[in-house]
Amino acid sequence: MRFRFIWPGKTKDERLRSLISEYLKRLSRFAKCEVTEIRESANADPSAKAKEAQRILEAISSTSLAVLLDERGRELSSKQLADQVGRWEQESIKEVAIVIGGPDGVDDEVKARAQVRWRLSRMTLTHEMARVLLVEQLYRAYAINRGLPYQK
Repeated sequence: MRFRFIWPGKTKDERLRSLISEYLKRLSRFAKCEVTEIRESANADPSAKAKEAQRILEAISSTSLAVLLDERGRELSSKQLADQVGRWEQESIKEVAIVIGGPDGVDDEVKARAQVRWRLSRMTLTHEMARVLLVEQLYRAYAINRGLPYQK
């Protein structure tokens, strides 16, 4: 299985970029990982948001299972996430494209493309922190499924 992480802009904070890199390295022991950083919209006007949406949609393969991190999404425990990842492996899902929108959210077109919506927390997180949390939790899911000590 491959995870394609799609998010607007680069991770600017060097410490967070380092954490993302570390967890992607760990996660890549179990699944292929690819990060697609699209150009973020310069402002919050609807036309800029629509252009950003087009860039996101172009980055999602037509055969990918699309997951959107969304404040109205389903909040999972680490164990529930591990179970979900395990089901995807059993179902031979080839690619899971996970989208983290920009600070102004995502266009309705991106929401419509998502087959699954997750919420990382009821608290508001920066988009850069959400990136770290996402890749760490996916690594944790594999650790749970493989019985590795990291999970505890």
